[in-house]
Amino acid sequence: MKEYKVVEAKNAKAAEAVMNELARDGWEVVSVNYWSYWKTCLLITLSREV
Repeated sequence: MKEYKVVEAKNAKAAEAVMNELARDGWEVVSVNYWSYWKTCLLITLSREV
């Protein structure tokens, strides 16, 4: 079974930092999306085995 997590990042440098930090805990990036509706950010979806 997998669990999922969605995190936000304000820019590419912040996204890289959060992805590297979570990768150390076993999380893998599933997708990265640009969001610009009421605020602009990158949405990063991650998963890992439970």
